[in-house]
Amino acid sequence: MNPTASPAPTGGLIGLDWGTSSLRAFRMDATGEVLDTQRRPWGVMNLPPAADGQPDAARATAFERALEDACGPWLLAEPSLPVLACGMVGSAQGWREAAYLDAPASLDDLARGLTTVEYGKGTPVHIVPGLIQRGALPNVMRGEETQVLGVLAGRPMAADTTVLIGLPGTHSKWATAQPRGILHFHTFMTGEVFAALRAHTILGKTMQDAATPDDAAFARGLAVARSAEGDLGLLSNIFSTRTLGLTGALSATAQVDHLSGLLIGHEVASLARQHGSGARVVLCGEPDLCRRYALALAVYGFGTPEIAPQATARGLWQIAVAAGLVAATPSPRSLL
Repeated sequence: MNPTASPAPTGGLIGLDWGTSSLRAFRMDATGEVLDTQRRPWGVMNLPPAADGQPDAARATAFERALEDACGPWLLAEPSLPVLACGMVGSAQGWREAAYLDAPASLDDLARGLTTVEYGKGTPVHIVPGLIQRGALPNVMRGEETQVLGVLAGRPMAADTTVLIGLPGTHSKWATAQPRGILHFHTFMTGEVFAALRAHTILGKTMQDAATPDDAAFARGLAVARSAEGDLGLLSNIFSTRTLGLTGALSATAQVDHLSGLLIGHEVASLARQHGSGARVVLCGEPDLCRRYALALAVYGFGTPEIAPQATARGLWQIAVAAGLVAATPSPRSLL
């Protein structure tokens, strides 16, 4: 419990998933159910301009405009609603920097580590800290910790159960977690590398978009990553995307999925080496991407993963309850 928190309101919560390129806002009721969602293009690197087009004297006013654009009617109707944000809004480029907490970290650690922004037009904005994993090769996450906690909240687990939670995307995160806490995590830049290879290297010159996913080409990429040729490493394997096209073994539309299979295959191979294929796995992300990762996990001997719905709203609610921003009220309904 956060000792500085004011008495818990009963009217619910405004939760913000505030990233680099967009802002997603959730209006939750007193049981944590999402009543309404707003999406805006106001990421921390793309904030709304002033009405007169003049630069702000303080960048904070642009964050205020973004908040009011997304949540103004909610705040007008209930000015005392607590606001809790996660993501890049707490980075050095965000509204207010929320210092990283060291991993391992629990739900209560994150709740105690909230950073508060007073902006003079209503209730303060509380920002969830990110996590840092120190060592020879440090690792960080900001926003994903909230999603992981949301996934955990929706799973019945014994106190000593360990689960591997995958959040595939631009920067895929894999977190080893137990109920109410994150023990360790990995980052794979799989999605960003895929986009860069496709758009900015010779591999993209012979590729064409397919109308539907080519699972056979994806499986071929997975097989290469797992083969003896895969032992040569990703930097060698990715060139096969071009050569298989040049020799007629892959059509132009199949090359995209072959490259995807190579990249995801090498990612999952690394997980198998680190965790073994007996790990309990939960995936949370865009449905087709989770489907692809499930195929890759099966190739490497993992069991069928559980698929969790988007969990950021649930994670924000869990942190708000732990911090005393809202009262803990059980609900039979699930969050969106």
